[in-house]
Amino acid sequence: MTQQPLPLIQDNTWLEPFAPVIEARYERFRSTLHAINDFSGNILEFARMHEYYGVHFDKFRNGWIYREWAPEAKGLFLTGDFNWWDRNSHPLRKNHRGDWEIFLPYADYKDNFVHQSRIKVRIIGANDTDLDRIPAHITRVVQDEETHDFSGQLWFPEEKFNWTDQNFSLQKTFEMPLIYECHVGMAQEKLGVGTYKEFEENILPRIKAGGYNAIQLMAVMEHPYYGSFGYHVSNFFAPSSRFGTPEELKSLINAAHRMGIAVIMDIVHSHAVKNVNEGLNEFDGTDDQYFHSGDRGYHEGWDSKLFNYGKWEVQQFLLSNIRYWLEEFHFDGFRFDGATSMLYHHHGHVSFDSAEKYFDAGVDEEALLYFQLANTLIHSFKPNALSIAEEVSGMPGLSRTVSDGGIGFDFRLAMGIPDFWIKTLKHKPDEQWDMFELWHELTNRPAQEKSIAYAESHDQALVGDKSIAFWLMDKEMYFSMTVLEQNLVVDRGIALHKMIRMITLSLGGEGYLNFIGNEFGHPEWVDFPRLGNDWSYQYARRQWSLVDDPLLRYRQMGAWDEAMIHLAIQYRLLSAAPAQQLHLDPDKKILAYERGGLIFVFSFHPSESFFGFPIHIDQEGNYRILLHSDEKDFGGFERLDKSIDYPTDANHHLHLYIPNRVVMVMERKK
Repeated sequence: MTQQPLPLIQDNTWLEPFAPVIEARYERFRSTLHAINDFSGNILEFARMHEYYGVHFDKFRNGWIYREWAPEAKGLFLTGDFNWWDRNSHPLRKNHRGDWEIFLPYADYKDNFVHQSRIKVRIIGANDTDLDRIPAHITRVVQDEETHDFSGQLWFPEEKFNWTDQNFSLQKTFEMPLIYECHVGMAQEKLGVGTYKEFEENILPRIKAGGYNAIQLMAVMEHPYYGSFGYHVSNFFAPSSRFGTPEELKSLINAAHRMGIAVIMDIVHSHAVKNVNEGLNEFDGTDDQYFHSGDRGYHEGWDSKLFNYGKWEVQQFLLSNIRYWLEEFHFDGFRFDGATSMLYHHHGHVSFDSAEKYFDAGVDEEALLYFQLANTLIHSFKPNALSIAEEVSGMPGLSRTVSDGGIGFDFRLAMGIPDFWIKTLKHKPDEQWDMFELWHELTNRPAQEKSIAYAESHDQALVGDKSIAFWLMDKEMYFSMTVLEQNLVVDRGIALHKMIRMITLSLGGEGYLNFIGNEFGHPEWVDFPRLGNDWSYQYARRQWSLVDDPLLRYRQMGAWDEAMIHLAIQYRLLSAAPAQQLHLDPDKKILAYERGGLIFVFSFHPSESFFGFPIHIDQEGNYRILLHSDEKDFGGFERLDKSIDYPTDANHHLHLYIPNRVVMVMERKK
């Protein structure tokens, strides 16, 4: 009896030449999962090593146990406030597995080994280094204000956090994620670092009002350099203390859940900070404990260390990290940073011009297996959790289930869309915008694989680049955004800003993402305090006063975003089938399509409006305009009348007045 091909291959006949590779990947996953089940019972139990390593209270022995995995180290000593930083008095013992352990009886240490006291572990490494390190599984890391030195902090709060999110459901978010990407530290208007508490009180209500059903939190895991945007992680189990306490992060997530907002974590398993003092690098005195040795363990572009995903202990460390954030902090899923870099030995620095490159020796099969295990764990722990890949190569099966022969993500980020918009805005005048190219870029995605569409994310907002609003309006954003004057540059910019966002939302995927403040055209890039800007917070904040001011046109752009998102929610737009093109006119720059029972008509023409323009509709009847970008509240010129009905003629055509630079959304009247 011939074995049936995996569904991924059945659904994509062009993958048939690569069936042996795809099937080998699936068998490797099954074999590894079988080994995990033999070892731990199941993958959920396998991912509990954070409960073994680190500092824990043993109620049976009535004391604290501290364990560390450092197989090649020559000696470990626990030091901290509790022993007046004596580096010799508390040695750990090593077992045959390379685990080190020390027990501290409660009776002897109850007054010294206490909540908020600081600790480190002195490690005499295999290379004879003698350094005080931060425990690898520590759950809180703090920085000394005077010395700027980081150390672990014991965190034994008297009362456990009281979660009240038991009735929160992820179902609607999973079906249609509308994601607000944000950074707690830069979310406030003040010149300084925002806190979890300030975000909960000041920013969550704005996100709720905007209609978004998920937030994607950046920079959660502790990182020594604030300006890294959270991507050079040092302590994988510690929420960043610069924003507040673990309980305050839990309170933020709990409050989001009470508002019906899911919380996705921007998780960084693609690399780690190379710092020896703060991070995992050379932890036991070797360069290959957590990471690959030599050149393979170093990412030149990121100046960071690369995990050895094929090592059993590293798999367990990272999978336990996933479970920890899901269980301890009630996160609702992850956006995996740098998935392309992980999937390929060349980190994606090639042209993917042939299918062979997804299946040849350039693929890091160990990292691919890790993703399959990670996604299996996520959905075993929380079935409706969201797993999103930041992946640009177009790896086939990325967002198909592992049992289908895929990698197991729920969504991929449609990274080609923002690249297309920036390229278009940089290099093409309005008259040269190509409607065929626009349609192709926004609809070219694998069947049966879901995408998160976005016009721009934090990548496009970083210093050295420009947001879409800045590309469109540049310096005029500083001088001409008042509603009391007209400016041709601003008029064009606002019109196109609205259209770009609506066409990306409605055409580009099964989910949508926006970066904090970009919905109202925040005028400045993001630049964290650093030596080059004299450690200024001027650009590491969001100026909400701009969108709150009724005399500024930022208010109009924000109002459009809110209307657009609420329309998508009301009509379950992104859970509908992909759009069907109704009309494309390359010269008049008009594009029309149907999705979710709605008709979208765009005119990208820079100057000409069209009267009685025919658009063929499949279903006859009377149509009305639900929403259009030319409304005065959205910074438009009120050239369209929403009270008018538009009947189809005998040939199923709607005859429309289509002003230039406008989008209208229409619905058939019941």
